[in-house]
Amino acid sequence: MARNKQQSKSSKKTSSSSKSRLSKKINQTANSREVKEARDVFLIVCEGEKTEPNYFKNFPIPSYQIDVINLGNNPIYLVKKAIEISKQGKEYEQVWCVFDRDDYPPNDFNGAITCAKENEIKIAYSNEAFELWYLLHFYYRDTAMSRKSYEGELTKKLREAKLISKSQKYEKNSEEMYGFLEDKQGRAIKNAKRLLKEYNPPNPAKDNPSTTVHLLVEQLNRFVRGN
Repeated sequence: MARNKQQSKSSKKTSSSSKSRLSKKINQTANSREVKEARDVFLIVCEGEKTEPNYFKNFPIPSYQIDVINLGNNPIYLVKKAIEISKQGKEYEQVWCVFDRDDYPPNDFNGAITCAKENEIKIAYSNEAFELWYLLHFYYRDTAMSRKSYEGELTKKLREAKLISKSQKYEKNSEEMYGFLEDKQGRAIKNAKRLLKEYNPPNPAKDNPSTTVHLLVEQLNRFVRGN
């Protein structure tokens, strides 16, 4: 009888040990899958040389998950280059192009958006300028503004929020804008969505002001540490 009890205990230990090894293996597989899926998530191709790249690079996302590059060219070129880069080895979960309306011909601007959709490239555009996205962190605005006017308005709002001193101005290529605006991001997303609803049917080249930067921000926030 004692012998049977020992065999029973031994059998339970073996069973428990097997389950433990199986559980460990499953967890290791899951962790390996998560790491694999986490790599090379985003390719973000920007028209701007510093403003947009500096903003997106400051999202608290591991560097191996996000590639941000600037090409400083027109929207059509940007989209075609993004398509080319996305086929050069790395496999990205999402490929985005970030560009402004600026003075590009309407057909070029809307044509770039159409080309992107046809090739599964996502677009974060701003009409007229990327600074509209920054401004929406402070208040809702649905009236047109020139690119130069954005800088003065942002200087005013940054000073009022005591994010810069009275002697400082908004710096277009600042590396601090993500940190300055992070706690106001929810308001900006809400304002950007509200603004898009003003245009029915939408015509991105003519819809001034408007932006879809919030769509990219929402996707990036899925991978921000702590979320």
